[in-house]
Amino acid sequence: MKLRVGVIVGIVLAAALFRVLPHPANVTPIAAMALFAGAHLEDRRLAWLVPFAALLVSDLVLGLHQTLPFVYLAFGLTVLIGTWLGTRRRAGAILGASLMSSTLFYLVTNFGAWLAHDMYPRTADGLMAAYAAGVPFFRNGLFGDLFFTALFFGGFYLAQRRLPQLRAA
Repeated sequence: MKLRVGVIVGIVLAAALFRVLPHPANVTPIAAMALFAGAHLEDRRLAWLVPFAALLVSDLVLGLHQTLPFVYLAFGLTVLIGTWLGTRRRAGAILGASLMSSTLFYLVTNFGAWLAHDMYPRTADGLMAAYAAGVPFFRNGLFGDLFFTALFFGGFYLAQRRLPQLRAA
């Protein structure tokens, strides 16, 4: 069981490290990391602590900003989606969870940008402008989320088949 938790925590920490390395804009493993931790860490405290600690450490390296509370809110919603996913880890459910996480992140963080920055008027048109400005980032984020979700969930599934000690008790 310790090996299983160690491998899962290792995947989450590697994902956080990837975030601080050069990469295409918004193509990061962050949502996949939260989804994976929520779905695979049976200890709910660890399912929250490990990805949030990894996110916080990488944010300290990258820099803090005004919309961070919205990023963390979206990230928390993704962990919740992962905990819901739990034992429902079939390809369709994982795909749906990843798409939902990406969409929530886009909606929450662009709302946060509209609210926290003076770039957009505080009107419905201003909010729509904030969402429109976020579309290219959403596209990249969606690609990254789907890619890393497939990598984490698929890779761990294959590892469990080869190493039975990685399977949940």
